[in-house]
Amino acid sequence: MTLTLRIFFFLMLTNPIEASSHQNSSQDLPPQLQRTVEEVIAGKYLNAFLDILHFQSTNMWATDLLDQIMASLHAQDIEITASSLQVSVKNYLGNLLYHPKALLSEFRQMNHPHFQTAMKYLFGSKQEHLELGNIVIDLAGIRERIFQSPGGNRTLFLITLERCFLMLNAVECVDILSQVLQASSMTYLQVHTIARLPNDLQEDAFRNLSTVFRDLYDRTGANAQRALYDWMTQILQKSYNTSEQENSTSWVSADNLWILGRYMVHLPLEEITKINPNEMRLFISYDNATKQLDTVYDITPDLSLAFLERINASGFDMRNTSTLYRLGLLVCFYNSLEQMDANVARVLLHQMIKCNQLRGFQADVQKLKSQLLDIAMQNQTLNDTLGSLSDAVVGLTISQLESLSPEAVHNAIPTLNQVSGWAKSQIMILSSKYLMYEKALSFHNISQMGALATGISTQAFHNMSPKELSQVVRGALAQRASDLSPAQHQGILRKMIESTELISVIADMQGAFFKEVSLVTLWMEEGLNSSLVKDKELRPSQALFLYELLSKKTPPPDLLSISQLVKGVTCSQLESMSTVSFLNTFKVFEKNLHLLSPYQINCLAWKFWILSNASVPLYLLSVLPAEYLESISGPLCAPFVTILGKLELDRLVSNRQKKQAILQKVQDCLNGSAIDEYDVDLLGNLICHLPPEFICEGISREAMATALHQFGLCHHLSDDQKTEIKRRLIELHGSPRNWTAETTRDVGSFIALLPKAELNILVEKFPDIISEIASKMTGPVLPTEELLLAQFESIHNSSIPGTTADLTSVPDCADVMAPSSEEIMKLSGANMFWSAQELACMDPGTFAKTVEFLGSVVRFDTSQLAVLKEKAKESWGPLTSWKSYHIVSLGHIAAVLNETEIGMLDLGSIDTVVALSQQTEWSPTQARSILQGFLEDSGQGMDTLKSFDLAGLGHNLCALNSTEIESINAVEFSAVVSRIGSLPCSTNVLKEFKKKAESVFGIATGWDRSILQEIGNIAAGLNGEELKALDKELMPYFHPTAIKYIPGEIFKELSPDQIANLGPENAAVVTELQRQHLNGLQLQSLRLAMDGARTSTQELPLHESTVRPTYTSVQNSAPISCSLSLWVFTAFILHPVS
Repeated sequence: MTLTLRIFFFLMLTNPIEASSHQNSSQDLPPQLQRTVEEVIAGKYLNAFLDILHFQSTNMWATDLLDQIMASLHAQDIEITASSLQVSVKNYLGNLLYHPKALLSEFRQMNHPHFQTAMKYLFGSKQEHLELGNIVIDLAGIRERIFQSPGGNRTLFLITLERCFLMLNAVECVDILSQVLQASSMTYLQVHTIARLPNDLQEDAFRNLSTVFRDLYDRTGANAQRALYDWMTQILQKSYNTSEQENSTSWVSADNLWILGRYMVHLPLEEITKINPNEMRLFISYDNATKQLDTVYDITPDLSLAFLERINASGFDMRNTSTLYRLGLLVCFYNSLEQMDANVARVLLHQMIKCNQLRGFQADVQKLKSQLLDIAMQNQTLNDTLGSLSDAVVGLTISQLESLSPEAVHNAIPTLNQVSGWAKSQIMILSSKYLMYEKALSFHNISQMGALATGISTQAFHNMSPKELSQVVRGALAQRASDLSPAQHQGILRKMIESTELISVIADMQGAFFKEVSLVTLWMEEGLNSSLVKDKELRPSQALFLYELLSKKTPPPDLLSISQLVKGVTCSQLESMSTVSFLNTFKVFEKNLHLLSPYQINCLAWKFWILSNASVPLYLLSVLPAEYLESISGPLCAPFVTILGKLELDRLVSNRQKKQAILQKVQDCLNGSAIDEYDVDLLGNLICHLPPEFICEGISREAMATALHQFGLCHHLSDDQKTEIKRRLIELHGSPRNWTAETTRDVGSFIALLPKAELNILVEKFPDIISEIASKMTGPVLPTEELLLAQFESIHNSSIPGTTADLTSVPDCADVMAPSSEEIMKLSGANMFWSAQELACMDPGTFAKTVEFLGSVVRFDTSQLAVLKEKAKESWGPLTSWKSYHIVSLGHIAAVLNETEIGMLDLGSIDTVVALSQQTEWSPTQARSILQGFLEDSGQGMDTLKSFDLAGLGHNLCALNSTEIESINAVEFSAVVSRIGSLPCSTNVLKEFKKKAESVFGIATGWDRSILQEIGNIAAGLNGEELKALDKELMPYFHPTAIKYIPGEIFKELSPDQIANLGPENAAVVTELQRQHLNGLQLQSLRLAMDGARTSTQELPLHESTVRPTYTSVQNSAPISCSLSLWVFTAFILHPVS
């Protein structure tokens, strides 16, 4: 389709030929190309182009053939001109490019040769370019755009199902289907489309297609998985029935198990029990059987035990090491533990390292690991067996880890460094033990530690040699930077900077490490160049400074090849770009749109509008004032919705009213409804912003299944949206009483929208599925109390009453069923429903095993947390003996430590303070106690604190008084001012930090945009006079949170000009209290800023100009333009043959 457009654009733009000049040449036109002319006359441009493709595949393309085609048109008295051809192609583009249902119709009407040619060039040909004389067409680029266009891929999928298997070789069609599905969201594979799959495929084609579905299993919905299983088994059973199978009671042969692969988890239990032992023995003997069984992530305990029984019945020794290695994920539910020796237990534990990939049942897995751990340690100590316990060591308690010798940890490090799933407290203990043995910290021993390296103390990092640290940053820690605390980051960076030339330090910095380098540090280095910041992650303040500095000696195109530097491009720098320079670099901005602020995007839009209001990319119109949307209608609608659907609307528009105007335009473009899946494809991410009324009435039942999948990908949904989604959910799937397991899985987190009575039904029918969904819920719908309560009641009521140690000796616990470790692990967030008394009756051993789980529960109330705090004292002794890893493991439980208890903790290590700082629930008096405890226990004063101390103190710095802030060393402060600037401190504290910032950056009225970005919330500490004195062009560079923290009586001091220049994002966060202090002129300026109005002296009126966007956007899957200018077209598609 798009290929046709490009050929005929070339004809239109380069061959405005008069009929009389080519009468004779038309007589020699080959018959196949004569058909091309007939297709053009009929307006069937796609068929015409397919004729050309087929012709050139078997014939040499002469340079005059295009002239002959045009002449032939004129010879038949066809009054065709360049302009009429343009209109025809324009209409054709509108119907096919942005209306993929029209493309589907074209495909359905194709004859066999046309269809075969289309499939060949879309899927079978690796040809990247097509040469027609002196014209070169980018076939590879076209294919990519078709595959990525919303709806286009759906059309290719449907037409492959409908016609390919009827018209082409089945093996070829399987390959085509594979390509389409690999490039899709997999929402195309639904029950009704799977029903169209052929059930009479030849063996090779069937095996190949089964392989495709196995590979795409994780991306396929549960109902679709079941439908594919039914399709596969229908063919497999038919094959079984037509062949003679002696001594077999089941169609499930070894070969069929291999074909099913991951789909074997859908076999009924009774079918597994009928599998012939000989077939099972043959399957387990296959070399790739283990690979298959390693991937059955959604297998259940019942099915696993059934398979294990069949394997056992087939003659395999279930305790033979070779057999155990072949069981894959079946080992996760191994149950023959009687009289097992320690060696077998260790082999099983080694195999069970893969069990963390299971979709659920982790509590059951942990219980089995614990049992195997006891067997593996029979007659041996933990020190002796540590290296052979695999990832079962993750289940060890703090006291067990404390008992380990440094030598044992050192000897086991090859195993420990491969283990995942460690809690932070465990990492801290093990890394400390390892380093006690190693004595000195070096690049070599850190490289041996794997994930345990993140448990090294801040001081230990700071004590390393700079050379070793540089190697560590480049190597062992390069991929673990996000797991280090702010204090660790600063400890490493401070040592490197104070001991080594900054240039070499920067060169060694990998990825996110560079973000820790302060603005002041960059100021001090004169040898900075663009190659040094390549592949570095930048803060906006760094980018602003570096772009301005480096642009003095490096051209913008070269600078912008470093994507992170786009964060530093200012509006004035954009405005000063020449037309050629801007157009040459615009695609860089588009490619990195996610890195730009809303203000920068607004500047881009205005720059483009000034250059050519007829060429503005459609999505940029959405950031201009609302009236600019009025020009979008008719043929511009589909491209407008398409491009916005691929972007994050919240990144473009912060103003709620503006967003509503955009969404109304989107709804107008859809004529008020989404009638099928194609409309949902078109909406893309925009579906997350649709008003509840549209969800209620605008989405058809046919489109709702696809829409639900798309809703599940949203970051946020309003309560009103969720209410309508719940209603449509019931409408689509019926009463939850009748849901299948597959439907429940497909509904996923949206089950949380159901009322308690219906949740109880689902929990009773599918307890494991609901538990899995509740424990992994992310996205727009989080677990509700109703869901968690239903989960709690189900697990609690089904538990076998247990006993606690010396239960009768504990007051008030005689009739209380205390939680078990297995229950706590299963319940996750639902642990909130244990009563304080039940928690008080918990066995200390259970608490020790589950403290990390309990500490992660965010909805415990104060009474529950207080009980758990006392349990911690019972388990670990007095607070004076607690270590930093104890405090880390407490999580939210630590928040109920009172001031006296905080004072009893040993807070001499900044890493302990970091553990406390991770909790944000501290009251001012608690934060003050933490701060004082650290100063006293570390023997420091405020004036001696290092940058890593300040970084580690975090939120506790908000408890400082003015004298203490004044005492902070300015150099150390400057190193972490960006972190301090992110703290939500009170206005008075921010004012004091502002004074400290002035000791670093000079008086506030002289600050530039990079400083404002660096200090963040500290800018809210400026007084009215200082605010008024700032240049209006600095206003967009305040952090949005800093704007919110400015008191209303000071905010009102901003001039109308300053407010108008806030930028869309900052204007959108102005609070209602701040607004109340503004006068009419200021409020008008605020509305202009929120709407994205242009505030430069180059203000352009909208006039009578008609917006006709034509720019070819790299964000889109195909050109937006319906009236492409020659220079854009030529640059985009055609280039001369070399």
